[in-house]
Amino acid sequence: MLEGLMLGLQSIVEPQHFLVLLIGVFVGFIGGALPGVSGTMLIIIVLPITYGMEPISAFILLTTIYVACVFSGMITAILFRTPGTPESVATVFDGYPMTQQGKAGQALGIAVLSSATGGMVGAIFLIFLAPVLATFALQFSAPEYFALAILGLTVVATLSGGDLIRGVIGVTIGLFIATIGMDPLSGIPRFTFESAPLLSGVDFIPILAGLFAVSEVLRRSRDDHSIKDTFQKFKTKIFDFPIIKKILTTLTRSSLLGSAIGVLPGVGATTAAMLSYSEAVRWSKHPEKFGKGAPEGIAAPESANNSAAVSAMVPLLSLGLPGGATTAVILGAFVMHGLQPGPMLFTNEPQLVYTIIISMLVINLLMIIFAKPFITIFSKIMNIPYSVMGPVILLLCVIGTFAVRNSMFDVWIMLLFGIIGFYFDRIKFPLATIILGVVLGPIAEEEFRRGLLMAGGDLSIFINRPISATLLGFALLALTLPLLKKVFSKKTQPPPVSG
Repeated sequence: MLEGLMLGLQSIVEPQHFLVLLIGVFVGFIGGALPGVSGTMLIIIVLPITYGMEPISAFILLTTIYVACVFSGMITAILFRTPGTPESVATVFDGYPMTQQGKAGQALGIAVLSSATGGMVGAIFLIFLAPVLATFALQFSAPEYFALAILGLTVVATLSGGDLIRGVIGVTIGLFIATIGMDPLSGIPRFTFESAPLLSGVDFIPILAGLFAVSEVLRRSRDDHSIKDTFQKFKTKIFDFPIIKKILTTLTRSSLLGSAIGVLPGVGATTAAMLSYSEAVRWSKHPEKFGKGAPEGIAAPESANNSAAVSAMVPLLSLGLPGGATTAVILGAFVMHGLQPGPMLFTNEPQLVYTIIISMLVINLLMIIFAKPFITIFSKIMNIPYSVMGPVILLLCVIGTFAVRNSMFDVWIMLLFGIIGFYFDRIKFPLATIILGVVLGPIAEEEFRRGLLMAGGDLSIFINRPISATLLGFALLALTLPLLKKVFSKKTQPPPVSG
């Protein structure tokens, strides 16, 4: 581990890699702070650019943007009551009231310190847990990878806003899309309808760009989203020691809780932030102050969402299992570069893995340095109307999608999924489940068929091997638990009182 960390440190200080990291911080800062430009969308836009880069630079850029977006989403949440990213929703509860009280600088200082602290705790989790999981996963073969893919699909399906049916439908749609094209083992065309462009399948970049970026542009184009609010000048104070003393317990608890939640596939940083906020209220001696400008109400979600975002890389790097839509895009980037996240990645590409890990530590230190000047500049950027920003995002999506395979067909696919995503979003359909179906579908299919070939067609191989049987058991539990909860909650409800 120490050798790997030194290797990563040597790599990150190389001028070209450090320059890419700085660019990623800047781009991620802007993307996370601008409402409507989520981390997932920004990574999708940048992803085609990384195709021509060497893997280390490519993944420094992607992971830096990912972490920086989660970090900077709190700026508009605190100043304008408009979360830049979903992970910052809970920050609004106490951040905006502090701004209304003339304490915007104090609120931003708490958020910056909490985010950086949580991110570094998450990176420490990543350093120590990822190699352990990777060593354990060396025992994996086709049945285990199939079980892992199924577990990833079922966990996400159950975390679709409590609506299991929609989650399952979303995953099923993604799985169907993943089957379009040439059969990976037999080479037989499937669902191509004699269309030559479909022989190579539907690329995941136009699907991602359509469902998230284009649909968001369509949704926001209906309103005027320029920020016309004015606010008093303020000074961001990060190291306010009386405040640090006040939030220290909350900061520690929420960072650890966020890291633990982030390691769980399919949970995500938004859930971590909400759970940490509720725990901060539960443990507080003055819960009545929350929602009215309590410093702990900012420290809890911001430390949790950043630690969860970083520690979500643990299952991705160790097991090849994404924890949400953004890490699913990064998983797709690994595939695009001919790499397979998992235990062999630590053996075959140790420099890449440990450079990613070290970069996440460095990013959170740089955040503290760059946060104050960026917040000052940002007040001017926020005056750009969405009528300008939206078309720019759309243009970047078209260029990026076309550049991957030089195919206008992919651009039409992107626009089609943009319309689908727009209407699905209106009915609150969980789009992330479709994306994970597309990414994990091929893995599940190929490993299932390889497992059958290993066993001569005997399905019992998947339950005779202890690890795969355990993982499939967890997958079954993830599917049935929400149903059981609904059944028992109905039984425990008192009967209606007759009039």
